[in-house]
Amino acid sequence: MSEDKPHQNLAIIGHVDHGKSTLVGRLLYETGSVPEHVIEQHKEEAEQKGKGGFEFAYVMDNLAEERERGVTIDIAHQEFDTDDYYFTIVDCPGHRDFVKNMITGASQADNAVLVVAADDGVAPQTQEHVFLARTLGINELIVGVNKMDLVDYNESDYNQVVSEVEDLFQQVQFNTEDASFIPISAFEGDNIAEESENTDWYDGEILLDALNSLEEPEPPTDAPLRLPIQDVYTIDGIGTVPVGRVETGMLNVGNNVSFQPSDEGGEVKTIEMHHEEVPEAGPGDNVGFNVRGIGKDDIRRGDVCGPADDPPSVAETFQAQVIVMQHPSVITAGYTPVFHAHTAQVACTIESIDKKMDPSSGEVAEENPDFIQSGDAAIVTVRPQKPLSIESSQEIPELGSFAIRDMGQTIAAGKVLSVNES
Repeated sequence: MSEDKPHQNLAIIGHVDHGKSTLVGRLLYETGSVPEHVIEQHKEEAEQKGKGGFEFAYVMDNLAEERERGVTIDIAHQEFDTDDYYFTIVDCPGHRDFVKNMITGASQADNAVLVVAADDGVAPQTQEHVFLARTLGINELIVGVNKMDLVDYNESDYNQVVSEVEDLFQQVQFNTEDASFIPISAFEGDNIAEESENTDWYDGEILLDALNSLEEPEPPTDAPLRLPIQDVYTIDGIGTVPVGRVETGMLNVGNNVSFQPSDEGGEVKTIEMHHEEVPEAGPGDNVGFNVRGIGKDDIRRGDVCGPADDPPSVAETFQAQVIVMQHPSVITAGYTPVFHAHTAQVACTIESIDKKMDPSSGEVAEENPDFIQSGDAAIVTVRPQKPLSIESSQEIPELGSFAIRDMGQTIAAGKVLSVNES
């Protein structure tokens, strides 16, 4: 990992079987993150399992079950370096059952590569992933039109896919100027690390160049400190140590902080990162820290730490835009699923469905509808059943998005529009 280069979290999204894992394996291989002999081992294993051609995918798909099924289940994190950045790849599952993991992955990403197979075009999951990426705040997409080898590198097949994807972008109001399209073959390596002779009709950037020319994400250091707590430990000789990742702002020794919604606070005595004491921590840093006067039972996972003079919001109610991805019936006012926001999991009641939105245009389709169902986008008012710290996505986007789960699956995702504080 190169500390001297800026860092990007890159999500790889798209429909199942369109070649996402193979592309990731190819990127890791081309940037020297995976040695050749490892790919050779994977190749032998893939052929033994009757999955010839899956060797690059195996780099990411480490779980045995994934190898048997040839489908990505969890999010794997891998790192690679380009000339300008070091990237952490968040490989997001494309299979319908695994959309909840995709939400987690996309919400951690700065940018994304959308993989669309040239022989298949826009598929249902392509649509869902683009919609989610847009809702979760990814603003720039690189579109890899993959499997060009399967259509004999035909330019008209490529153009057909590009126009399908552009139509999809218009539907979800994603600005096509914020997307670049590249004909690739992840399996053969065309236009990944060097220009391919097979696509002499294409004169744009190859994939690694497009990744290098992504804009550098601005770390949210000037926003107020927000640090969701993942765990609270008691460590001999130090005392109570909350652990979490700084999402925004800076945490400094000597700061007076407040934990919400537990409403506890005190002065930061020490901060530790990678088992070393540090004077401060910023966005993206995973830290453990000790606060004077805080006991182990005073705070818990799901609390958010912020400055004492600008504490995290605690919502009595909040208004949010949600997208319903899958629900067996309809959602009406009074429905109480579990909301997953940062490290908190809180049952929340949808008090009212205020507006149904047209997902293709973003316009209001219906005021105060009776219900919403799969595929709908809506603005709703939500009441947490116990105190929940959450922020408006306009003010602190890092703490303004959430997933809604029920019956063991993610049924919706959304972002907070405004918070009515308790």
